[in-house]
Amino acid sequence: MRRNNIIPIFFACDDNFVKYTMVSMRSIMDNASKDYQYVIHILNTNICDEMKKAVKDMENDNFTIRFEDVTDYLTSISDKLPLRDYYSKTTYFRMFIAEMFPEYEKAIYIDSDTVVPGDISELYFHDLKDNYVGAANEQVMIQENVYGEYVEKVLGIDRYHYFNAGLLLINCEQFRENHVLDQFVDLLHTYNFVVTQDEDYLNLICKDKVLWLEQPWNTEVFGEIAYPESEFKMIHYIMVSKPWHYEDARYAEQFWKYAKKTAVYEEIQEVLANYTQEQRKEDAASCERLLQTAKDEIAKENNYLNLLKRGQLKSKDRLVVLEKIAKLEREGRFDEDVEEDPPTRELKPEEIDYLRKKVKSKIKTKLTYTVARKFMNNLIDNKQLIIKEIKGLEHFQNLNSGAVITCNHFNAFDSFAMQIAYESSGHKRRKFYRVIREGNYTNFPGFYGMLMRNCNTMPLSSNIKTMEKFMRSMDTVLQKGHFVLIYPEQSMWWNYRKPKPLKKGAYTFAARNNVPVLPCFITMEDSDILGEDGFYVQEYTIHIGEPIYPDPSKSRATNVEEMRKKNFELWKKIYEENYQKELVYSCNA
Repeated sequence: MRRNNIIPIFFACDDNFVKYTMVSMRSIMDNASKDYQYVIHILNTNICDEMKKAVKDMENDNFTIRFEDVTDYLTSISDKLPLRDYYSKTTYFRMFIAEMFPEYEKAIYIDSDTVVPGDISELYFHDLKDNYVGAANEQVMIQENVYGEYVEKVLGIDRYHYFNAGLLLINCEQFRENHVLDQFVDLLHTYNFVVTQDEDYLNLICKDKVLWLEQPWNTEVFGEIAYPESEFKMIHYIMVSKPWHYEDARYAEQFWKYAKKTAVYEEIQEVLANYTQEQRKEDAASCERLLQTAKDEIAKENNYLNLLKRGQLKSKDRLVVLEKIAKLEREGRFDEDVEEDPPTRELKPEEIDYLRKKVKSKIKTKLTYTVARKFMNNLIDNKQLIIKEIKGLEHFQNLNSGAVITCNHFNAFDSFAMQIAYESSGHKRRKFYRVIREGNYTNFPGFYGMLMRNCNTMPLSSNIKTMEKFMRSMDTVLQKGHFVLIYPEQSMWWNYRKPKPLKKGAYTFAARNNVPVLPCFITMEDSDILGEDGFYVQEYTIHIGEPIYPDPSKSRATNVEEMRKKNFELWKKIYEENYQKELVYSCNA
């Protein structure tokens, strides 16, 4: 079978909707030119074997049907996609076609609530040139003024240049070359569109890169239709025009003509017979809610276009960081930072007074803590640091010895969160130290550099003599009953919610001094405060687990490994319980 003789067609559906996909497929098969071979790909996550068999039975000499389970692909990019409750996952699937099927130069995507009385091969052979998609105008935006105002006043797109994404001729080569999927992901993080959702994102990305198709290729059953039924090439039963819900739906006879030729005809008739007046009333109410949502977005001070005009959309720097995090996770490079550290130089032993024994060191530390406290209070007052809850504080309060405190590292301010947990524990007579990197101590500039050098920080060093001094100081601090905060993940990944693999250092210090590890894990959720970087400020919940004690009957090496594993398992449990998802990394998905 020659590659240029194959026309790929994509649907995306679930087990409930696949029966309507079958009707659309029947119409395509009946009217397509027999001069070509067609491969129909059904993107899905959960279609049952019985329905798959019914669909596969439709294959003929010209049409091959393949079920493409996208579960693994979704899992591999799950952290990139902020899936929300009101999104059906299938709405994302059309965005994956170019990346998942690199063998195709272009492809047809079509919604399942359609029938195609035209020859689909004619659509395929439109010359896209360098356009991203071929698509037809969205008639709802043209004919309904509120929606027209919405796309113009919220998206900044002329209502006559907004397309319906229910039928697309996708230029897969241009999607790949211009990283359209990455652009989509960036926009998902940039603004939350709530009216036509992924269709809005597609229109923004493809703006000025659209081959406008003849309108009969997407005849939406809505409002006025300016050409006769004999010219229809595709009929799109949008919104509340579904023939399987409404006996009086326009052009229903076209739908039932093809439905009768499928194995699910009786099942679809049953859907119509059982569709209640209450459900139809809810359809009408849903349309009213959507219209009101569009009005609310138009009126919203912080809608997309207004934020764009004010330069308040999400920081490109932050988006670059998120992309780098995703890349490092895919490559399994968990111990690398994603943001540039200040340049480092070797810290000499005479430069550092780890235990603050000198009068000068004590004064600097006291003054710096005063300044740091005011700074932290200001962050809290301005809702730049939001501690929603501290869970398990009793585990901190009940500590009777020094301890190594471990915490996930995702923000420069997470140590302030742990400072608050320490202060809430009531251990006022026992100090709270932080282990930091060499460069943060030696070369961090300005105000933050002052904090790095004077807030009971304990910098690591590339100098052997300094590290010997560091080790002795750590032993002293822990044996005197104080606390030391260590980030065992080593790297800081901004707003990264998963626990990363843990290094051994923290557990070595605990085992060496026969003190417990106090495992803390901070979970995050969006607040309603939009930060200056365009991202919502996170609300933190600090989870404090039961202390993990070394076993005096076991060797130090055994204790280190067992404590590390117990810490990670606790973090994993907290992650999965709070985010309601399994901990999976894209590098081993």
